[in-house]
Amino acid sequence: MKKTIADALARKGYDVLTPVQQAVTRPELDGRDLLVSAQTGSGKTIGFGLAIASTLLVDEDRFAQADAPLALIIAPTRELAMQVKRELGWLYADAGAILASCVGGMDMRDERRALARGAHIVVATPGRLRDHIMRGSIDLTGVRAVVLDEADEMLDLGFREDLEFILEETPQTRQTLLFSATVPEAIARLAQSYQRDAERISTVGEQTQHADIEYRAMTVAPHDSENAIINVLRYYEAPNAIVFCNTRAMVARLTTRLSNRGFSVVALSGELTQGERSNALQSMRDGRARVCVATDVAARGIDLPNLDLVVHAELPNSHDTLLHRSGRTGRAGRKGVSALVVVPSSRKKAERILKFAKLTADWGAAPSAGDVDARDEERMLGADDWQAEITEGERASVDQLVERFTPEQIAAAYLRQYKIRHSAPEELSPIKSEPPRARAAFGPSVWFSLSEGRNHAASPRHVLPMICKAGDLTKNDIGAIRIVDDLTYIEIRETSVAGFLSAIGPSMTIEGNKQLCRLEKAPDLPAFRHSKPERASKANSRPAKKDTSPVDWSDAPKPRRLKPKPGIRKDSKPPKRKPKAEGPADTVHGPISARKRGAGGAKFKSKENAKAVQGTASDKFSGKEDAKKPSGGRGKGPPPPKGKPNSKKNRARAAAKKIGKGGNATPKRR
Repeated sequence: MKKTIADALARKGYDVLTPVQQAVTRPELDGRDLLVSAQTGSGKTIGFGLAIASTLLVDEDRFAQADAPLALIIAPTRELAMQVKRELGWLYADAGAILASCVGGMDMRDERRALARGAHIVVATPGRLRDHIMRGSIDLTGVRAVVLDEADEMLDLGFREDLEFILEETPQTRQTLLFSATVPEAIARLAQSYQRDAERISTVGEQTQHADIEYRAMTVAPHDSENAIINVLRYYEAPNAIVFCNTRAMVARLTTRLSNRGFSVVALSGELTQGERSNALQSMRDGRARVCVATDVAARGIDLPNLDLVVHAELPNSHDTLLHRSGRTGRAGRKGVSALVVVPSSRKKAERILKFAKLTADWGAAPSAGDVDARDEERMLGADDWQAEITEGERASVDQLVERFTPEQIAAAYLRQYKIRHSAPEELSPIKSEPPRARAAFGPSVWFSLSEGRNHAASPRHVLPMICKAGDLTKNDIGAIRIVDDLTYIEIRETSVAGFLSAIGPSMTIEGNKQLCRLEKAPDLPAFRHSKPERASKANSRPAKKDTSPVDWSDAPKPRRLKPKPGIRKDSKPPKRKPKAEGPADTVHGPISARKRGAGGAKFKSKENAKAVQGTASDKFSGKEDAKKPSGGRGKGPPPPKGKPNSKKNRARAAAKKIGKGGNATPKRR
């Protein structure tokens, strides 16, 4: 390890490296491509910073003058990229490294000026880095190492094409490192395409996944989910906590609710500008805010000090998201709690996600108001203030309080001030876990028939309100409704029949012409099934499976051989047709073929008739004035033919008129 790097680690108190950091800094892996999978919070950022140090510095302890970038660090989100830049900044500070960032949401002109001045390491997001490459504002010819941090997240966010474009622009001799919490098939394909003989390193244990995190699944009533979040925050009173939501709207709603309840809260979602997001995270680091309400945009790589609690206000959509959300706590050996707020309708989903993540959670109810009060009392009595000695500056005030007030009054005042500084907990409703009650028997009933059935588009949701309105009944007075082709059978409670008949009247009709009839007994109908009759009939009418057994054709009659017609040889070919010879051009209707077709396509017995037609058609339109007549108007010429001027029908009509045979010269169809 370089001396400048070792000094920086010593100043930060890194006496012992984490498992992933030890694995990537083995001497035999210097300059090798690495595919590393490790759980979140295991020190991956410092790990790849140490892994590329020998490639960037070679035999020196300090960097030379900055020119073109020597290393690219690519991260999926702006927050993670800026965090990586801060970590590598102190790691390479003694080595004289100059770092630049290229992330979306920042001023591109400032980034271009920083790149023009020179940088040893560039930390970027995929989209903005590709933009700089296409604009020619970054030179990648000197890149020695490329690191893809949270590579699986970048593929999930749709950055595959950008990553491939960036890797194609870098030298083939580079060192390529892929760091990811999981290594799905897409990551393996990317590594196979852009890495050379990569060393596979995994520090994720099957049974020790997030061993420093306590998972708690809390069941709450559907209308108490937000109240439960307040109680969870109050129960643990973590120095820093993140509450995860699935949508921006939920982030805005919950941020407002917590702010109104006195929590120092900030929001973090994709709709905020880069400046707003940076200020929110800085508020958490400075202690000005204790609760961050965020979408999954903050689930990757965000490292906040003293983050001891993660609350899932809404269940994540996958077990991978659960792991990455929870990985914000329990980092670098610290303990943390990951609390899932589960409503009864989402319990199966929560169990499935925990099972796929290979996690075991403690199921129970959310902290009640009494639990929070008891925990407050425990924290109050266990505070260090009770054991601290009274200072000289406090002595005068303490003596004055003791002289003027009794111990009970002082204790009550202290208790009130303590409660003022903390938001009051919420009362939670008990969860009804009783099984649904079975429907009671309908009892004695009377059946009626209605002259409207399936053929009239009758349906229960149409018949039920119609009967209730006409007969002054409620839905509890009506039992079964059975619909057949032309009738609908309705079961009515016997105690409600008298009022029903009185409301219907002696005509026994409703809505004008729909006739009701009282039945002596229940109709004889087949057992009710939820499947549609049409589907059942189709299923029953399916043809039997085709018999595929071999068939014996020995007794089958032999086909009769047909004798060829006389004069036609079996192997003879059809005679070739002679090409049609074109005759003299017709003035109006085009050329006349050698087959003696007339101007309209009619056949004639002699060449004289065909020539007569040709001459007649030519003479008819010989004059200039007459030639204009067919174009329209009331002239003596024939009306313009309909459709195409050279169509068979128009040519035949014109030829028949010129011959004067009353239309007998109809051409034969080809």
